[in-house]
Amino acid sequence: MNQTERNEYIKYRLEKADETLEVAELLIDNKKWNSAVNRLYYAAYYAISALLVQAEINTKTHSGVKTQFFLHYVKTGIIEIELGKAYSDLFDWRQKGDYSDFFDFTKDDVQSIHEPTKRLIAAVKKVIGEV
Repeated sequence: MNQTERNEYIKYRLEKADETLEVAELLIDNKKWNSAVNRLYYAAYYAISALLVQAEINTKTHSGVKTQFFLHYVKTGIIEIELGKAYSDLFDWRQKGDYSDFFDFTKDDVQSIHEPTKRLIAAVKKVIGEV
């Protein structure tokens, strides 16, 4: 991928993060907790994917995105540990909400991760803007 393609991809992924966050908020407003967690996860995932592409860090899986994000951005202090934990929780919660039978998130669960997700996306955008 050349620099122009990389920049277009980054722009696309950040737009996708914003759109997906908006959808998550609609789901929250309508008390669709499991679906809201899924969309919050994907909003963060899209933003972090853009960050990794900007750094030319290639990943092929969701686990790979998580691993590389922690290695290059959380452990180095570029992104706060608290926000890294929020992404880790979203990663785990999305799996649980999507694949576990007879499990439902609550309003409190979703409220506890909503603001940290917004802060994570903002922090990622800031790093992308600074580099």
